[in-house]
Amino acid sequence: MVNLLPTLLEEFYEKLEEVKRGTARRAAFYNAPNLVKVAIGMRRAGKTYFTLQKVLELLQNNVPLESILYINFEDDRLLPMDHKAMGKLIDDFFTLFPENHTRLCYLFLDEVQNIADWALVIRRFFDSKKVQIYLTGSSAKLLSKEIATSLRGRSIETEIWPFSFQEFLETHKQPLPKKPFGKKTFDELRKQFLSYLQIGGFPAVQFLSAPERLETLQGYVETVILRDIIERHNVTNVALLRYLIASLIKNAAAPFSIHKFYNDCKSQGFKVGKDTLYTYVQYIEDAYLLFAVPHFSESAREIQTNPKKIYVIDSGLFRANTFIAADSYGKEFENLIYLDLRRQGKNVYYYKTKNGHEVDFVITSKQESPRLLQVAWDLDDKETRFREERALQEAQQELGIKGEILDLQTYLSSCGEKIG
Repeated sequence: MVNLLPTLLEEFYEKLEEVKRGTARRAAFYNAPNLVKVAIGMRRAGKTYFTLQKVLELLQNNVPLESILYINFEDDRLLPMDHKAMGKLIDDFFTLFPENHTRLCYLFLDEVQNIADWALVIRRFFDSKKVQIYLTGSSAKLLSKEIATSLRGRSIETEIWPFSFQEFLETHKQPLPKKPFGKKTFDELRKQFLSYLQIGGFPAVQFLSAPERLETLQGYVETVILRDIIERHNVTNVALLRYLIASLIKNAAAPFSIHKFYNDCKSQGFKVGKDTLYTYVQYIEDAYLLFAVPHFSESAREIQTNPKKIYVIDSGLFRANTFIAADSYGKEFENLIYLDLRRQGKNVYYYKTKNGHEVDFVITSKQESPRLLQVAWDLDDKETRFREERALQEAQQELGIKGEILDLQTYLSSCGEKIG
């Protein structure tokens, strides 16, 4: 392995030159010297680029390049690898640069969950060396489990998502318009937004042709299914898993009932229990492919009995893996707002009033009071406006929480910089 390390470092240095030409991500690792920093998110969402962006920041602050180690544990030349071989590889870094034994070093370990018992190695170097450690992974629960048992909570996480609308504009060299702007600028921005819904935010597909993009995004889902769910969790009922994922994607921005799906599965001839379906949904969420949002209530029973609403990691991925109806803009817009709220670190729920009228989001965070947000693609239609306002007013009265309606024009007027 020591013979491979110089090659890995050489490739790492070359990759840094590519990162300089990319789009700067708006997320950032926390400045926490005494904690292990962790970036988590779906594969191909940009975690590697985000990590290398931090390396460039260190170099700009005059950190010696030789004190920085980057290893991608998705590299087939390193696999299969156990934790002992992983520890040996990092030890070889200190052997290659002996001065690193006595100075502060920076270890960047990409997709570290691929190595069994990786946290034992991290704990050893964290305790015995002067190091800052940065990890990435595509499994939130596996990382959290290892961190809780071996690192005892001495870490802090940053979620990495596909490009936001602002990052999409920057990637396509579209400057943000100066405010206030008129109808011409709004129409141009709306055109860019529709392009964003179509292409999505995964960095590698931004400049592909439509057929290449669709094939790539479909491949992303296939890789998540195989690598992050089937292999990682030893799933045996693969046909059921695929049917579940297809059904969930189709139900983006809509309630999804496990009970109804269970009955559907029985009619389709699948032999399955409800507990298995709940477990599979957890696996899918853990891989950051889809998200199940619960009903907002102080009653645990109400939360459990109400169906959850489903959101997809990316609009481009959604379009590549389902049939797009002519009236899907409203669902896609709601899905996008959910992702923006998650980027802002908010806790998100939905709410259904006593009269059965739905408010899209109940938003909570430690820093702010709870608030309601109703999302509407277009409020020009009087019936649509009445329906959205009625649900919001009922929810405000029942919950005692203030809210507002967000339409496309309001969103674009702020270029999506702040929701609410």
